[in-house]
Amino acid sequence: MKAKDFNGTIKVYSNLPKSYGGVINFHLLSDSDLEGYGFYNVVKPSYNSATQELGNIYFDSDNSQFTYPVNNKTFSDSLATLKSNKINQLKDIYNEKLSETDWYIIRNQENGTAIPSEVTTQRSNLRTDCANHETAINAKTTKADVVSYSLPIL
Repeated sequence: MKAKDFNGTIKVYSNLPKSYGGVINFHLLSDSDLEGYGFYNVVKPSYNSATQELGNIYFDSDNSQFTYPVNNKTFSDSLATLKSNKINQLKDIYNEKLSETDWYIIRNQENGTAIPSEVTTQRSNLRTDCANHETAINAKTTKADVVSYSLPIL
């Protein structure tokens, strides 16, 4: 990907024009030739999209390339609210997984049919795992840490 600054307006090209400035097959020119026309590489920095965002593209003259600044997101919710929301998402995940075996519990309560031990073990392990994640979320001390906490995929 290349970009060019047109009097303060940067245009990004995913594909270079086939002709430009009277040059046919412009898109086939070498990088150094393209730079002579003001076309430089675009470099996207790595960033955590949960807690950061890219700013406006600019020309990095030290490295002769276009790039983006990485800015930290601001979160309007309080740390406590973010934790509560994350824990609610966590519990939804585990409740959905537990619901797959709820029928064993209902059948046991309705007519006394025994619950297989592997089911009770699985359900107990799910509740323990959920509690461990909840403890980990509550231990976070920054909004960014809470937002970027990865919930399990069950």
